Amino acid sequence: MFAYEAVSTSGATVTGELEASSSADAVRRLKDRQLMATAVVEVNQDLRPSAGRRATRQDLLVSLHEMVTLLESGVSVAETIESQSLANYPQDLSASYNRMAKEIRQGNSFAAALRLSELKLPEYVYYLAEAGELTGNLAQSLREGVEQFEYEQKLAQEFRTALIYPSVLVASGVAAVLLIFTFVVPKFLPMLERAEELPLLSEIVFGAGVLFNQYYYLFFAGIAALVVALGYAAASPAVRQSALDGLAGLPVVGAWIAETDTARWSSVMAALLISRADLLRALELSGRAVKSSRRRARLELVTRDIKAGETLADSLEKAGVLTTTGYNLIRSGEKSGKLPQMMKSVARLYDEGARNRMQRVLALIEPLAILIIGVLIGSIILGVILAITTVNNVKF
Repeated sequence: MFAYEAVSTSGATVTGELEASSSADAVRRLKDRQLMATAVVEVNQDLRPSAGRRATRQDLLVSLHEMVTLLESGVSVAETIESQSLANYPQDLSASYNRMAKEIRQGNSFAAALRLSELKLPEYVYYLAEAGELTGNLAQSLREGVEQFEYEQKLAQEFRTALIYPSVLVASGVAAVLLIFTFVVPKFLPMLERAEELPLLSEIVFGAGVLFNQYYYLFFAGIAALVVALGYAAASPAVRQSALDGLAGLPVVGAWIAETDTARWSSVMAALLISRADLLRALELSGRAVKSSRRRARLELVTRDIKAGETLADSLEKAGVLTTTGYNLIRSGEKSGKLPQMMKSVARLYDEGARNRMQRVLALIEPLAILIIGVLIGSIILGVILAITTVNNVKF
């Protein structure tokens, strides 16, 4: 394996790796690809960091940035993908770029090869690639898509990080409850058998403790079955769509989902318009990037009204897609001929609103988790204390 640096016919610098029997053979292979080698170095494959490792989202983002940079530098699509297929990426990522290179050598378009590559990309990246090829602005369209993808990954990472403490709290609470049922409740059972009548809360607590100790294997089997069922449900697009539509109807979470969806739509719409896609085509492609089925239906009404001769701002306002500020920005963009820039402003507006809404959602999760765990453990302890005082006839 040899790492190389070469100059393409367009004058751009290309780097990567390729299999060759010697450095001279590597130079010949590069020449066959119309690349002039400037440096060829043998690589010890045992020291390659990507060997045997699956690609992470960060690996994917780095490879996309490198691919777009090559395209922006004037390197042809074929040379870019060939270079990506030879780069030192994890095995599954390299395999995807190899599939792309094969499809392009067979004469397929970049957008078609990208879809067949099995890279785990959002749908709007494929739409932007298609629009970029149609308009001749492939590098710019892909740059918009990669930046949006990177932003969404950062947002998801922030959300996961913020959920760590509530998750640990809930897990600790569940573990505490199981420990109480396993070790504490059985200690009091012989003493409580002397009681003629226990308070309802005590009967529930001790009854649950007895059932858990007798059928704990069924409890854990049920938990495992639930996890497996949720995993299968999460893998089903129809189930995910139904769950998302259900969450969209909730008071706080629904507003957050709506703002996030609108921000994504605005950003993709702006990228398509910047790539010189026509308005109807941009509406069609950006509408597919929307996750809420209700919002997609509204955007279909917008497309119908535009075909009937209405402006974009009026159609959006009629369908109730945005806020008053959003309508005004788009109306201003239509009048000034700067609709793509105004769509960018709308995207930034909703991005900021979605971030603020996410902070509110996260601010509710932590105290809600504390409240639920506190009530559960407090109820168990209260049930035990009431049982003890009943047996010993202790009066407050």
